[in-house]
Amino acid sequence: MSPFTYQQALDYLYSFVDYSLTRQLRYSPEKFDLGRMKAFLELLGNPHLKYPTVHVAGTKGKGSTAAMIASILQAAGYKVGFYSSPHLEDFVERIQINQVPLSHETLAELVDEVRPFVAQIERLTTFEITTAVAFLAFLRAKVDVAVIEVGLGGRLDATNLVQPEVSVITSISYDHTKVLGESLGQIAREKAGIIKPHTPVVVAPQRQEALAVIREVAKERSAPIIQVGDDYRYRLAVHSLDGQAFWVWKAADQPKVDEWIENGAEHDEPLRFEMPLLGAHQVDNAAMAFAVADILRSKGWEIGDAAIAKGFQHVKWPGRFEVLCREPYLVVDSAHNQDSALKLRMALEDYFPGKKVVLIFGASEDKDIEGILRELLPKVKGVIATQSFHPRAIAPEVLVQMVHRFGYPARVVVPVEEALSLAMNQVGDDSLVLATGSLFIAAAVRQTWREHFRV
Repeated sequence: MSPFTYQQALDYLYSFVDYSLTRQLRYSPEKFDLGRMKAFLELLGNPHLKYPTVHVAGTKGKGSTAAMIASILQAAGYKVGFYSSPHLEDFVERIQINQVPLSHETLAELVDEVRPFVAQIERLTTFEITTAVAFLAFLRAKVDVAVIEVGLGGRLDATNLVQPEVSVITSISYDHTKVLGESLGQIAREKAGIIKPHTPVVVAPQRQEALAVIREVAKERSAPIIQVGDDYRYRLAVHSLDGQAFWVWKAADQPKVDEWIENGAEHDEPLRFEMPLLGAHQVDNAAMAFAVADILRSKGWEIGDAAIAKGFQHVKWPGRFEVLCREPYLVVDSAHNQDSALKLRMALEDYFPGKKVVLIFGASEDKDIEGILRELLPKVKGVIATQSFHPRAIAPEVLVQMVHRFGYPARVVVPVEEALSLAMNQVGDDSLVLATGSLFIAAAVRQTWREHFRV
């Protein structure tokens, strides 16, 4: 028998229900059942319990924060597994070891290996099988630690069988409301479902409604809560298109930092780090990553300040306010709800003051598209509506109608290659090209630019 190929592995995985591709999705125990995932992992020997983990949930910033944590742990000398979703261009990006995706051959071998066990459990999903493959890959690679990003929600997510050293909840905002709940409190309760008894949980600055729920769940589970912005404080130092620097310090060090603020004494200056990721929101995420590293070292992990600095310097998280080109400026971002679009607009005003935007836009039909447009349209001089190869992608003709209702010009251009070509011809010294609306649009534009425009 010929070996299982990478394409066969992908075809097999996608032959199961993939809720990321489903138009009508309801978050119900029949669809999201940890019981079947638990049984599946038991058949595989519970690989997820054989190495330490860090578990990261949230609406925005969870991928960036998880990538920073993984980079810091790697810089500290640990062999690090990193599981995230969705991928940008290649499925194996979801499962990385020391920032290197699994080879196509390794993924194919692991998928082939789990097939007999999949056959024993009814109604497994694409994400559940992929998650199990990731857990198995990390075990086989003998990782020292794995950083695991939640797929959707938290409470019923397939990743929520890990027993982490630290749980992490990044910024919570409105997304997947039909699935997770219509209020911030309901969404927060799903995210807080990752909190484990007696396990510290690091929490990003949150709106009060979300924070109250997280605190309630943490108290019920006797989980120490570490509040970034309070227990750990931070401030942007400087930023440019080449990166940014920031300070971070513990609340207990505030008197010393006060002296530095007022008198500039060098010996009182808090820790300062640099990173290539752009946008003030990434400083929020970096403060989260620092807090996680600090908690791990309080538990005996060997993570020095120099390793943290190196981890921040070498973190990679493409497709998020990424400047692909400077002549003309071409930016891609994965903003897909109103809150992330607001952060994107603030970043545009910060890094490109006064410049108008030629907007390449596409989105999934289940997103708050009007909310996204409401934030971005005041910056644009024109919208090019396009469509990625994704089952939930909304028709660009519908996008044009929505943009017109706001009183802005828009036109349909597909495929993405033609949309990018038109945008690059329309941009001038007073403007930039921005591609956003979904990770799939960001990925398609990145790939098109690399193949057809990069000099």
